[in-house]
Amino acid sequence: MTGAETEDDIPLGERKTVTDFCYLLDKSKQLFNGLRDLPQYGHKQWQSYFGRTFDVYTKLWKFQQQHRQVLDSRYGLKRWQIGEVASKIGQLYYHYYLRTSETSYLNEAFSFYSAIRQRSYYYQVNKEDRPELVVKKLRYYARYIVVCLLLNKMDLVKVLVKELSEEIEDYTQRFNTEDQLEWNLVLQEVAAFVEADPVVVLNDNTSVVVTSNRLQEGNVPPLEQGMVVGQLVLADALIIGNCNNQVKFSELTIDMFRMLQALEREPVNLTQTPKQGTLEPNEKPAKRENPHKYLLYKPTFSQLFTFLSASFKELPANSVLLVYLSATGVFPTGHSDYEGPYDFGGVLTNTNRDVVNGETVQKRNQAQNEMHCLHPGDLFPFTRKPLFVIVDSSNSTAYKHFTNLFGQPLVCLLSPAVYPKSVQDQSQRGSLFTLFLYSPLLAFSSVCGLNSVQRGLWERAQEFLRKVYRDIGQMITRSRTIDQAFLQFFGDEFLRLLLIRFVFCSAALRLHKLFRESQSFPESYPELPKQDTVESSLLQKHILELATMLDVQSLFWDDPLEVY
Repeated sequence: MTGAETEDDIPLGERKTVTDFCYLLDKSKQLFNGLRDLPQYGHKQWQSYFGRTFDVYTKLWKFQQQHRQVLDSRYGLKRWQIGEVASKIGQLYYHYYLRTSETSYLNEAFSFYSAIRQRSYYYQVNKEDRPELVVKKLRYYARYIVVCLLLNKMDLVKVLVKELSEEIEDYTQRFNTEDQLEWNLVLQEVAAFVEADPVVVLNDNTSVVVTSNRLQEGNVPPLEQGMVVGQLVLADALIIGNCNNQVKFSELTIDMFRMLQALEREPVNLTQTPKQGTLEPNEKPAKRENPHKYLLYKPTFSQLFTFLSASFKELPANSVLLVYLSATGVFPTGHSDYEGPYDFGGVLTNTNRDVVNGETVQKRNQAQNEMHCLHPGDLFPFTRKPLFVIVDSSNSTAYKHFTNLFGQPLVCLLSPAVYPKSVQDQSQRGSLFTLFLYSPLLAFSSVCGLNSVQRGLWERAQEFLRKVYRDIGQMITRSRTIDQAFLQFFGDEFLRLLLIRFVFCSAALRLHKLFRESQSFPESYPELPKQDTVESSLLQKHILELATMLDVQSLFWDDPLEVY
């Protein structure tokens, strides 16, 4: 309301409009702030609260659209305030994606974040002498970049990073703030994240082609007619990242980023193209089946165990829990007479937040086992239900000593423990093993030293790999000596693709001349029958054909007998 006017001068209807808007704005902030108090785990507790929050934001957004003129003149509504509402709706969709793993919510978040930039909602912020408003704008940029990364909009990410860099420079010049280093670190992290892929696909004009590695229709080898496999469905996945010095952005390491995409279907737009100039929150998106995921960046043991327990508790019947561990290896310090599930070490869990009696834990006795570590034995209680474990670590072999105590389907896919130096030097940009599970062709090209591949060649190689995957699928299902656990998981499309990619990775590294030590090959529990799968002469022939296609055949043994 303008200073010259008294409240009595304003028509009653307009006064009510302002009052209703203030009520909706306060209610929306209250509900949004309450989201932080919701438990991060469990599927049900949060849904009704999220629903109420969506309802209020939908009403608020429509209300400010319908009454913009009155709110401009009587309330003094600023464009950055509209931007804040749009940004909160974008955040709601993003967090709904994190809670449900439904990739289509990412498109909804993108719509709102994109509109903020297109409509310059935050443009006037720089003219106001309020650093806290500029920080809102910088945080918006950081959130928008995360959503664009997850949607593989890499060209736009580069533009946004440039804009964010300029905004940070302007911010730090105008205000003498203490968070300058933090914002510069954000820039460095996202720049490293964008450059993490070791191989780029190029068009004829040398522009970069963005490829997607989410599950798409037609990309999963179908089951042979009459093939009897398990009916288990991947329902829950814990994706854990605790690697020292690995590229990360926004509590997401590059390995976590790749694995989460390997467990998602390609997003679809939920809404029809909106009418020109409109932007509406979409309240009831269609349901598509993706496994639910928890993303845990550097969790403590207690956090990890809490999320594991919650997933285990809520796992539906005939469903699988997947645990993906990308973490630094923890090795045993001494030798024990009895070698049990706590004597081989495991993978690192975070120590920062583990406190005993108000003090951080002192260095342990050398005779005791490392407690900031997920030992294979820690997973034993969860093998009462179907469990699929992927360990990408320098001590992955600790999980080879698994025991199936309860007779439920159980498979562990284990990364190489040692890599040749040329591969090890690239480890900051993500693990080669996870890269194979995410995009076998990207990993194959990388391990062959290629920096780029022409688009036409890339597409021919991908088409060839589809045939290879079909053959690997048949090797697994036709083998007479394979452990039944593999077949019980084979009915699920995500797990089928991971198993096939694992076999391809194992076979490719066995033929590669740089990989000479047995510790440089992936392993599994239970063991795969090698002659039927990773050492199959047909698969070796396919790998040599792919190497010839990419003109890197000299890096592979062309006589499989030379390998062993």
